[in-house]
Amino acid sequence: MAHRFPALIAAPAPAPGRLWLTGARLFDGTGAPLRENTAILVEDGVIRRVADDREACPDGARPVDVGQRVLMPGLTDAHTHASGHVPRTARGAEAPLPDVAAHFLQAELRDYLRYGVTTIRVCGSQDDMPQLARQAMRYGAFRGPRLLTCGKIVSATAPGGRFYGTMYREADGPDDTRRAVREQIRAGADFVKMMTTGARSNELEDPEPLQLTEPELAAVTDEAHRLGYRVAAHAEGLDGCAAAIRHGADTIEHGMYLHRRPDLLEAMAAAGQVLVPTLSGYYWMAGFGEVIDPAAAQAEPEMPPVLTELAERNLREGAASMRAARDAGVKIALGSDMSLATGLEIQRMVQHGLTPAQALVAATSAAAQALDLAEHIGTVAEGKLADLIILDGDPLTEPGLLADPARIWLVLQQGVPVAGQALSKPAP
Repeated sequence: MAHRFPALIAAPAPAPGRLWLTGARLFDGTGAPLRENTAILVEDGVIRRVADDREACPDGARPVDVGQRVLMPGLTDAHTHASGHVPRTARGAEAPLPDVAAHFLQAELRDYLRYGVTTIRVCGSQDDMPQLARQAMRYGAFRGPRLLTCGKIVSATAPGGRFYGTMYREADGPDDTRRAVREQIRAGADFVKMMTTGARSNELEDPEPLQLTEPELAAVTDEAHRLGYRVAAHAEGLDGCAAAIRHGADTIEHGMYLHRRPDLLEAMAAAGQVLVPTLSGYYWMAGFGEVIDPAAAQAEPEMPPVLTELAERNLREGAASMRAARDAGVKIALGSDMSLATGLEIQRMVQHGLTPAQALVAATSAAAQALDLAEHIGTVAEGKLADLIILDGDPLTEPGLLADPARIWLVLQQGVPVAGQALSKPAP
């Protein structure tokens, strides 16, 4: 299946040789309790053994004592929109040149590694910026997270096409939507995303009714699945959620009212469909910035009142749906819907009802399953890629540390040290 993932094809070279990480407290990504006194053998970028650290260092391996720090899988953010935000310039200053956004995207991708995020799924961006950045990483221009992209989002002709630049591929009718799917795969997409409903982030779209018709939805999912690709469905209103679930979308993005339809959650659990709640997107639209507890903060919205009021409602409804999905046995994957907000999303998931272990599973093994990458990443297990983070502190008791790069001691990507305080400070 690896040939169907440009993100895997584009991976940089793994670290050669053998590395023996000892003295670790292991969170393996499954939700199991911490395993004390653990050693990990990494060979040519792959985890070869998970052992007791009292064992002797294997022949030819370089030992690294991690000092009883917590070692866990690299984080995955299953819903981002990385596209290189260019700051607003002062009046009279030189206007940004057309391609300067690519440099800001590079800086953003570098920063993901600083936060321990080793894989992201870009659910919509401008032009082919993700593909360009991924190719630059492949050929050594810089290092960033493994990057999955949908290319352009398959959408009906709708107001969103005016608001979101080149993010959409508008298509009408089953034949055109089928062609749109093929175009994204041709352009290097790892998965297909469709707009089952409109978006709540612009004032002209209603997120309640279906945006694509039933024949159009069937064409998208049939063509993507026929070719071996997964489908992510932007689904806000309940009609859109029901249609996405009925047509076999692999992940339901947002789904903020699902707690009102237990039957849909039961269907998702039975089919193995994954919910990506995206709480941080609601926080941002409501004007809560980096706040964790919205009840204890004053919002400073930047959007029209109709959208900020909707965002506040969606935060309450989305949190209720996340809890209901957990209780119904639906897998939950972390998706922040923001740039560099993975650590914040973990804290917000905990704030709204998940345990820290459940939130960390959402950011590791469940996210890997949602992306169809569980064979490669998501848990610390033999045969998986050595995408690992080592932390100063315990995220099960202090999940906020994942939002603080100063608490991230070392980040390994396929065994290569790529970020962390250990690279700039000597080990104790």
